[in-house]
Amino acid sequence: MDETVCYIKKEFVVPRESTVPEPAAPPTSGGQDYDPPPGKPEGGDDEPSAKKGRFENGGDGKSKQQKKRNRGQNKNRALPFKEQDDVRLCKTLLDGNAELGKCSKERCRFSHDLEKFVQLKPKDIGETCYIYSLKGYCNFGVTCRFAGAHLDENLNNKIAEGISREDKNLVSMCLGFELQNTLRKKKYDFKKSNQYVSKFEQLQKEAKEKAEGQEARIGACSDEDVIKLQSAERKKINFQDKLYLSPLTTVGNLPFRRICKEYGVDITCGEMACSVPIINGMMQEWALTKRHPSEDLFGVQICGYSGKLAAYASQLIAENADVDFVDINLGCPIELIFNQGGGSALLRREKVLEVLVQSCSRLLADYGKEFTVKTRTGVYAGKNVAHELVPKFEEWGASLVTIHGRTKEQRYTKRADWNYIRQCAQTVKSVPIYGNGDIFSYEDYAEAKKCAPELAGVMIGRGALVKPWIFQEIKEQKALDPSSSERMEMLKRYVNYGLEHWGSDTKGVENTRRFLLEWQSFLHRYVPYGLLERPPQRINQRPEPFRGRDDLETLMASPNSSDWVKLSEMLLGPVPDGFNFVPKHKANSY
Repeated sequence: MDETVCYIKKEFVVPRESTVPEPAAPPTSGGQDYDPPPGKPEGGDDEPSAKKGRFENGGDGKSKQQKKRNRGQNKNRALPFKEQDDVRLCKTLLDGNAELGKCSKERCRFSHDLEKFVQLKPKDIGETCYIYSLKGYCNFGVTCRFAGAHLDENLNNKIAEGISREDKNLVSMCLGFELQNTLRKKKYDFKKSNQYVSKFEQLQKEAKEKAEGQEARIGACSDEDVIKLQSAERKKINFQDKLYLSPLTTVGNLPFRRICKEYGVDITCGEMACSVPIINGMMQEWALTKRHPSEDLFGVQICGYSGKLAAYASQLIAENADVDFVDINLGCPIELIFNQGGGSALLRREKVLEVLVQSCSRLLADYGKEFTVKTRTGVYAGKNVAHELVPKFEEWGASLVTIHGRTKEQRYTKRADWNYIRQCAQTVKSVPIYGNGDIFSYEDYAEAKKCAPELAGVMIGRGALVKPWIFQEIKEQKALDPSSSERMEMLKRYVNYGLEHWGSDTKGVENTRRFLLEWQSFLHRYVPYGLLERPPQRINQRPEPFRGRDDLETLMASPNSSDWVKLSEMLLGPVPDGFNFVPKHKANSY
């Protein structure tokens, strides 16, 4: 029997010839290209780079074209929707006629004609504004797509009794104007980071000279004994027996993390943030450091190719963001980052990695924060190196090490190697080790813990994207089979959280829709438990074509992106003219 096929009960199987066609390929021309935030690569494994990096070919003589595969991310995809500035209302008019003021910008590119804006504005999506019902004030005012709930007949924005206009900011910003201005002018004080990086680089150099038999440098004695982190010094967070939501690019946003918190996840981590945009004060990257109050144990993952960059980013986050820990990404397989020497390329740069972990762990300890490591088993298949590095991470000061049981080259095409994860866990004395890979049910969790009892906990990524209630399944030790209506209620909550996070104006609604569709590109893979012939479903198994127990369940299981758009319209109203969605991620492995 084919172990890669997820078998469905016969009464729900659909004949092959009547299946819904696959989503259309991304357009190669027309529309505006979707550009990632500065410093944030959009491409996957097959993305061409302007010049070859030092880590590009891996020493096997094969060119990138020879290694090219149909995997990674869709390139040249058009932006689903972009609102023109001249039809967007100036912020001075958001509260309507009640606070009509003059715009201080002589060349403001936004509209100042309130009546014309109201005439051209699309019809309201619903009668109730989630933000207004939650906060008593909607700071999107006239532009809100649910504005009928909080505008009077004179277009004045209502305020609930006892609510002050000063309370209108819904999300606290880590990157204020003064901080952003300081970073852009290169005037931020990184003295503490420089001290630690310089100290550990000097210690590394002295150790090399000693090993080579050279005469030791005359001068002040080293303070290595003072700088070295002790075990009790770094164990401020209890990581034992917790469920950890993996940092997930694009889809691991704040609204999604709130959904996972409702289902019982213990530890959450923001999407990977690149160090250079953080240091340069880029708003898009700093948005990844936002934390919701429900996230009681929260961290930010960073990526950097040098100890100094990682230390700078860590210091900035520790001093300006509300986090419990900072995680370093040693597993990112994207070629653009790999060729720069970051992500999984650091596994081959041990000297740089040593200074990075030592500097960041000691630096964050000064702020009462933890420094953790997430790594793959190695770069190339059959050449695992994690078992050699994990005990060094412990020695260098890491508070937690998470091991993704695949190499960079394998990406997600092979099963995670939990036997090797256990081998790595057995090399440490006191630092907690987490395992990651292919956990898709409470049976998978139990099997992983049985295979590697030394693990302190488990991290879950794709399994949470497809079925976020997996955390509840694990804690209750039973399979859950939510109905289509229950899953629709989950999507409604996500949409509300998205409107709160990205805004309830047209731009915020379409951002929420886009991220909902990105999530649906994973959600549709779920096969309801009651339809399985041989439960549980495994994460690498593709289901046979099937119909659900009702029309909504069938729609939710469709692999066609046009059906995902229909789902979004049930929650966020009709899509704008010219709307076109192509998912960012394309899966070669299920």
